[in-house]
Amino acid sequence: MPWILLLLLAFPAAGQPSYSLHTCVVNAKNWVVGAKLAGSGLVRLDPAGEWEQLGFVHPMILAADYDRRDPSVLYLAGGNGLIRATDGGRKWRITTGWDVTELRDVTVDPNTPGAVYFSHTAGIHKSSDGGDTWKPADSGIKEKYCESLQADRARAGRVMAGCVNGIHLTEDGGATWRRTGAEGIQVRRVVQSPHQPNEWLAGTQLAGLLRSTDGGLTWEAAGDVSVERNLYDIAYDPTTPGRIALAGWSIGVMVTEDGGKTWERRGVGLPRWDTWSVAFDPSRPGRLYASVHEEAIYVSPDAGKNWTKAGLDGSFIYRLRFFPEVAR
Repeated sequence: MPWILLLLLAFPAAGQPSYSLHTCVVNAKNWVVGAKLAGSGLVRLDPAGEWEQLGFVHPMILAADYDRRDPSVLYLAGGNGLIRATDGGRKWRITTGWDVTELRDVTVDPNTPGAVYFSHTAGIHKSSDGGDTWKPADSGIKEKYCESLQADRARAGRVMAGCVNGIHLTEDGGATWRRTGAEGIQVRRVVQSPHQPNEWLAGTQLAGLLRSTDGGLTWEAAGDVSVERNLYDIAYDPTTPGRIALAGWSIGVMVTEDGGKTWERRGVGLPRWDTWSVAFDPSRPGRLYASVHEEAIYVSPDAGKNWTKAGLDGSFIYRLRFFPEVAR
C-alpha cells in the first residue's frame, strides 16, 4: 500500500476520538522447528502507519481487551496464561500459574472496576482485582471449553460466553451460568451491538448466525447467512447503525447495510475467501479491516466493496481490535 494512503488511513478526522488497531498475530508460515519466530504476538498500527510490535514476540496471543478506567492497561489471552500489559501494551506480566494454559478469550467488565474474565480450554476464570488474583467462575457450564466471552457494556456482572455446547449467560459476575441458546452447537464468537445493548449476535460452527434482541435471554437464527460454514468473527460498525460484517472460512467478508435483512459478499481485492477477523474503525465510517489467512491484513475504505493490502504479509491474524489511543 502507498505510504501516503497509510498515513491518511491512520489519522482520524479532526475532533474525533483517536483509536489504534491492535492485532493478535501468529507469524509461523513456513516456520520450522529451531528457526527464529518472526514478529508475533500483539502488533499495533501506529498513527504514522507503521506496524509496532508491543511487548515480547509471542507465538500465541489469541485475544485482547483493555481497562476502561485506564486504557493504557491491556489484558492478553495467551497460550501460556493471562498477560497484564501496561504502558499501552509494552510491559508484560503473566498473572496466572502453570496450571492455566491455552487461553481463548478475555473480556473486561466496563461497569465493575477490576473485573476481568478469561476463557480457556478448561473453563472460565475471573479476577476482581485487575488480574492480581484469579478464581474459577464457570459453575453451571458442563462442557467447559468456551471460545468467546463478551461483558455486557450496559449492565454490571453480565457476561455472555460462546461455548462448545451453546451460549451461556451469567448475571451475577460469574457465580452461576445458564445456557440460553444454541444447545448442541459450537459457538465461535458472541458480540453486543454498540447501538442497541439488548441486541447480540453469535457466530457458530456450521449453524450460521444467531441473534438475540432481549439481552441474550433467547436466541434465533438470523436468516440463512453462512449456514454450513464456520463464522469466526462479527463486527458492528459503531458509526453506522445497521452495518455489520462477518468473517469466516470460505465466505471471505459478508456485509449487511440493513441490520441483517440482506447480506452481500464483498471481496474485490482479497486474495482468498478464508478470513479470521474483521473490525470497523470507530473514527472513520465505513473503514473496515480484515485478516486473510496467512496472507495479510487488508483494509477497505467503503465497507468491504474494495480492498487493499495493509501489511503483516504471510501472517495468521486471529483477532483485530480497536483500542483508544494512549498518549505517551
